[in-house]
Amino acid sequence: MTKPYDVIVVGIGGMGSATLYELARRGKRVLGIERYDIGHAMGSSHGETRMIRLAYFEGQSYVPMVLRAHHLWQELGTKFNTSLLEITGTLDIIEPGLDIVERGEAACKKFDLPYELLDAEAIVKRHSAFVLPKDYRGLFQPDGGFVMSDRAIMTLTAAAVDLGAELHPREKVIDIEPRQNSGARVKTDAGTYEAGSVVLSPGPWITKFIPHLTGIAQPYRQVFGWFRPLKPELFSRGQFPSFTLKIPEGHYYGFPLHGNPGLKVGGPHHGREPCDPDTLIRENRPKDEVGLRECLSRYLPQAMGPALTIKTCIYTMTPDEDFIIDHLPGAPQIVIASPCSGHGFKFASVMGEILSDLSLGQTPPYDLSPFRLDRFSILTK
Repeated sequence: MTKPYDVIVVGIGGMGSATLYELARRGKRVLGIERYDIGHAMGSSHGETRMIRLAYFEGQSYVPMVLRAHHLWQELGTKFNTSLLEITGTLDIIEPGLDIVERGEAACKKFDLPYELLDAEAIVKRHSAFVLPKDYRGLFQPDGGFVMSDRAIMTLTAAAVDLGAELHPREKVIDIEPRQNSGARVKTDAGTYEAGSVVLSPGPWITKFIPHLTGIAQPYRQVFGWFRPLKPELFSRGQFPSFTLKIPEGHYYGFPLHGNPGLKVGGPHHGREPCDPDTLIRENRPKDEVGLRECLSRYLPQAMGPALTIKTCIYTMTPDEDFIIDHLPGAPQIVIASPCSGHGFKFASVMGEILSDLSLGQTPPYDLSPFRLDRFSILTK
C-alpha cells in the first residue's frame, strides 16, 4: 500500500478538478481518481460552456460564493493564459406570475450589483432575435456570462498535476471505507489507497456511494444543442446575451455565438426525465430536437436553422434544488460535494477552495447551512 495521502478526490469533473488543483496549490499530497477520461462527456460538466449569473434568484446565500467564483475564473484565466470566463451579460426572462425577477433584483440590491429591469418591448428592442408576449419581463445583469467548462476542467487538472497532484484517470472506485478513528480507505479496480480525508464529487453517481441519498439525489437526463441561426448577426456577442427563459414550455437557457458556428440552447431545464448514469440513453432522439425547437420556433425563430449537434448531460437534483455540501454523518472525514441540482458548474472555482477547507478540517467563509444533509429527515432517522 502506498503512503497515505492527505486527501483523495473521487470524481474529477468541475468540482473535483478545482478541488484537486486547490489542494495541490496548498502543497497537500492529493490523489484524484476518475473512472473515465478527464473531460469526458458521461456526466454533468461537458458541453463547452456553462452559464454564470450574479443576479442569483435561486437564493441569496449563493451570491457571495458566485461573486468569489466569478473573480477566481478571471484570475485563473489570467494565470494560465487562457480564457475561462466570457462576459456577455445575462438576461433572465419570465412569463407572468413568477417571482424570478423579484428574487434576482433582491440579490442585486443586497450585494450592490448593477442591473436593469426590462419589459418585453425593451428586451426585443435591444435584442431583436427575441419574440416575446407583451406581458413578459426580464432582468439584465451586465457582469454575467459563461465559463468555458471543458477548458476549465482540463486547465485545472493539468495545473494540479504540474503542482504535484497524482492523477488516476480510467480507474473506477469500488468502495470508500471510513476508518474507525480517522482517515479513509478507497478501493478501486486497480488498487487500494488511504488518506486523511476524501472529497466525494462523483456527480450523478453519488447514490452508488451513499445509498441513503436514493430518492433525494435524483439524476435527470437533459438535452442541449447547437443550431445554425438563419440570421447569425442577431446572435453575435454584443447583440445577444446569455439568457434564461422561463416559459410554459419549460425552463430554457442559451448563449451568444462563440467559437462554435451554432447557437447553444438547452432545455427544457429540469425536464424531469429520471435516468441512471450507467444506463442513460446518450444518443439524441427525434423528440430531443423537437423539445428544443419548441422554444426556438416561438421565442427565437431566427435561430431555427439546422441542428448541428444535439447532446445529452445529467442534472442531479435535490427536492429543493439546492446543493449538498457537507460531511458524511458519522464519518466527518468524508466530504460530500454532490449533487449540484443543475446550476453548480459556475461555482466550481470557489468550491475548490470550500471543499479543500472542509477536507482539511477548516471552516470556509460562507454560509453552507442551506446545503447540509440534515435538511433531509430520511438521513437523520
